[in-house]
Amino acid sequence: MPHILEREAIVAPRDFNRWLIPAAALAIHLCIGQVYAFSVFKNPLMGHFGTGEVAVGWIFSVAIAMLGLSAAFGGTWVEKSGPRKSMVVAGSFWVAGFLVATLGIATGQLWLVYLGYGGIGGIGLGIGYISPVSTLMKWFPDRPGLATGLAIMGFGGGALIASPMSNGLMSFYGGGTEPEQLQSGLMQTFLTLGVVYAVIITLGAIVIRVPHPEWKPTGWDPEQVENKPMQTKGNVSANSAIKTYQFWLLWIVLFCNVTAGIGILENAAPMIRDYFDTITPAAAAGFVGLLSIANMAGRFIWSTTSDYLGRKNNYMIYLGVGLAMYLLIALTSGANLVLFIIATMVIISFYGGGFATIPAYLKDMFGVYQVGAIHGRLLTAWSAAGIAGPLIVNSVLEAQADAGLTGAELYTLSLFIMVGLLAVGFVANLLVRPVDEKHHISETEIREQEHAS
Repeated sequence: MPHILEREAIVAPRDFNRWLIPAAALAIHLCIGQVYAFSVFKNPLMGHFGTGEVAVGWIFSVAIAMLGLSAAFGGTWVEKSGPRKSMVVAGSFWVAGFLVATLGIATGQLWLVYLGYGGIGGIGLGIGYISPVSTLMKWFPDRPGLATGLAIMGFGGGALIASPMSNGLMSFYGGGTEPEQLQSGLMQTFLTLGVVYAVIITLGAIVIRVPHPEWKPTGWDPEQVENKPMQTKGNVSANSAIKTYQFWLLWIVLFCNVTAGIGILENAAPMIRDYFDTITPAAAAGFVGLLSIANMAGRFIWSTTSDYLGRKNNYMIYLGVGLAMYLLIALTSGANLVLFIIATMVIISFYGGGFATIPAYLKDMFGVYQVGAIHGRLLTAWSAAGIAGPLIVNSVLEAQADAGLTGAELYTLSLFIMVGLLAVGFVANLLVRPVDEKHHISETEIREQEHAS
């Protein structure tokens, strides 16, 4: 009998309800999506360790860098091991990261928070992010964009749950909402979150299944599927995929789209206050909440529409319309609050939509065989953007402030830099063509490799 974590042990019966699979994927993505709410810990951690924003901010950057690296190096293993083992391993790293960070807070050792939340937790982020992706697309061959959108929506929405929950826990354990009280509740909050996430991810891992070899959606016949020029019926291995120019064009596309989104996210609250003097801190916080909703909604709405419009066409929208929205903000200099909010929300919806659409785009280009591994390697673009985005925005802001600029003028140069990046991404996406059949792997080779593994 195979071990309960092995792929062979989780083959579903033919009558299994496939809609349980997105729920299982959501379980882990809602948990690891907490990383987007890390900013709620920034001030308490700064006060607790007596350090500055840069030192604490790098914890998040390390986590995102490790996400990309672990997804890249662990992608092939995830494909071989199956979603249940991958989710358990990812959950173990993610929870262990919280526990090590808790130890760092308790002992006053900031490096342990870097190691725990950033390093160990970051590994859990990467493996957890890709673990259900290829499984979802195998369960939804008729609607791959919808399936990945449902799960990756959870990653964007994780912060909407984690942010108020984390603040509430710090206040509860610390006995109030004053800065010193929030600091005193840090250790218990990290420990509680680790335990909660362990339970939720375990439940998701119990539910997850891979489809029976003879299963297919009711009424769906792969032989009757209309051939589309940008969708292959062949398969490309992960090692072969990174040798194609299509992979690297898509790497550039994702990098540009993510960096542009970070350009708004990095300074959302101070940006709207500098553009509009009448905006209060509370209203700015509400604006950040709106951006979170746009991020989450974009992951589902845009990835679902890609099943009808096509992945390449969707990215034309993300990059082309996103470029126009950036230009609108830069050229109007905050002349109209409503236009500013709409433009930024559209950009962030494209940011989320880009994340949710890219797995299906990769499936179209390279087939479903090792799409999870290919996806993992492409996510190094996210790591690069996670470093480049804040570096570009913050460096430009500091330089502009040193030059004596204030208010909306602080952001004009960085906005035009983002316009340029989106233009590069637009051209890269325009150049994407179907992968040459010489890169395809035969069904016989796939069976031989699966048997060998």
